[in-house]
This record gives sequence, structure tokens and C-alpha cells, in this order.
Amino acid sequence: MRWLSRLLSHAAAAGRTSAVARSTSIHVSGGSHGFASGGWEGSPAVPREWLRKLWREELRKQKEAARALGAFARSYESVEAAGAATEAPSRSYQYDDRDLDPVEAKLAPLLARANLVIARDIEWANIMLAFEQESRYIIMDPLFPQSPVGFIREKSNIIFRQLLRTRRPFVAEITDAMGNEIFKVRRPFWLINSSIYAEVDGKEIGVVHKRWHLWRRIYDLYLGNRQFAVVENPGFWNWTFSLVDEDDKLLAQIDRNWRGIGFELFTDAGQYAVRFGDEGLSHKFALAADVEELHVARQLSLPERAVALALAISLDSDYFSRRGGWGLPFLIATE
Repeated sequence: MRWLSRLLSHAAAAGRTSAVARSTSIHVSGGSHGFASGGWEGSPAVPREWLRKLWREELRKQKEAARALGAFARSYESVEAAGAATEAPSRSYQYDDRDLDPVEAKLAPLLARANLVIARDIEWANIMLAFEQESRYIIMDPLFPQSPVGFIREKSNIIFRQLLRTRRPFVAEITDAMGNEIFKVRRPFWLINSSIYAEVDGKEIGVVHKRWHLWRRIYDLYLGNRQFAVVENPGFWNWTFSLVDEDDKLLAQIDRNWRGIGFELFTDAGQYAVRFGDEGLSHKFALAADVEELHVARQLSLPERAVALALAISLDSDYFSRRGGWGLPFLIATE
């Protein structure tokens, strides 16, 4: 019987050792890989191979979602580009930047518009004291009149301004709304017939020559050595200046707008509408909705438009600038 009791004691000890071993294995695996082995005593173990498959499937779904999002983004960008191309005429741009040479590319941000409005600032020293100031102009797009698209700033000698007045020589910088120079116009001193030159980066691209006539206002416009337009205004009562070609076909138009009795009688603050034609505009709004459509024989090139803008500055200096010094009458007229 003694041998039987020893056998039973050995069997019990072996059972306790096996149970301790199983418990230790569960706790150790739960501590190092708790999620993979259940994480607590008695919980079912999760196969690692199944977790790897689940992770690979999740990665695959994420990649498919990323590819789908990229395809959507490309589709959205193409729709936006098509919309931009469709709405380009409403922004009044009439030229494709990809087809322009360096001179045209510099002129395009300002002059590739169907219409421009040029308004001269009030010169208070000229009004009150007859002190001639440098002329300042604001350039606006009638489609977006809330903010200017450019400026014109005269640079001239203070003594020449007082002595020579409208015959003074000057240089005017035409800039964009940020003050970056686009091109310049240069107007030398003159006695009988005035001339004004358009220059880009110091290189002359065109010129406007005035022809003397007793009552008519005649200007010849040149691009290089080639004349591309002429203006023959019938007289002082007419404020519309039409640019026509050699076949008398309309190319562009400059209108001097009436700004009210106070402005016209006592100031030089004129306003000009430079119209290059409305081809390519699907619809008009803002101030442009009130402007009658202008149909032209052909679109002026960007350098030709720069010369036309120089003509507007010359017209203002030749015919619509006057000596100031009105003082009190202006204040009464504007009240």
C-alpha cells in the first residue's frame, strides 16, 4: 500500500505542475501579445494569421479609397478648368496667354479687356491756386468697378508744368493695381502738333501724331512704322473719338463722359471709356451692362491697344485740361 500512496502523490504533483505551466503560459502571452491571445485568462485566442489578413484588407481598402479620391480630384479640376474657360469672356479677357510674345504678355493683364474706364483725379491745388500738379488717373474694368485694375501717374518737371502747362513734356507710367509697371507713354514738348509715344521696357512700340486742323481733331496712330488707325473727330461739340482703319471700318472708340456741371466747369477730372469691342463676351453686368455693344471690324492687338490708351492720355492733355484757380465758385457749385 505504501507504493500506491507514493504513486498517487507523484500524480498529484505532476497535475499541479501542468496547471501552473498552463496558467503561466496564458499570462505571459497575454502580457506580451494580449490582443492576439485573448488578453485575459480563459478568453479564446485570436489567430495571428487572421489579424495579418485583416490588416492587409484594411490597407487595400485605404489604397482604393485614396485612388478614388484622386480620381475625383482630377475630375473636379477638369470641371473647374472647363468652367474657367467658359467664364473667361465674363472677365472680359480676349487673349490666350499661351500665344503671346513677351511684350504682349506684359500688356495682357491690363489691356486684354473689352472695355476700360479711365478717371482723372481732382487736382485741388490746380483748382484753388492754379498750381499745375502731376496728373493722376485710375483705370477700371466696367465689369468690376469696385476696385481699380491699374493707374496712370505722370512724372514731369515742376517748373515746366507751371510755365508750359498743357504743352509741357512728361512721362507717364501705366501700372497694374499692385503698382507694377506695364508700359510707359512719353510726350515731348510741342508747339503746334503734339505727339505721344508708347514704350515697353524702354523700347518704343507705337506713336500717336496729331494733325493740325482749324476745328477738327485728327490723330494718326502708328505701330512701329505702320499706320493702323486714324481718328477724325468732327469738332469741339463731339466727345466721341472713333479709331477707324484705311477702309473706314471701326476698330475701337474713346468716349469722354459727362461727369456733371461742377466737374466739367471747374475741374480737369474727366472720365474716358476706352472700348475695344465686345466680341467674345457672353454676358455683361455691373457698369458694363449700361454700355452699348461696340462691334468692330477686327480686334486690336495688345500693342495697338497700348497706343490707343496713349491716345486717351493725349486727348485729355490736348483738349480737356484747363488752367485752374476757380476757388470759391467751385465750392459753391458742388454744394
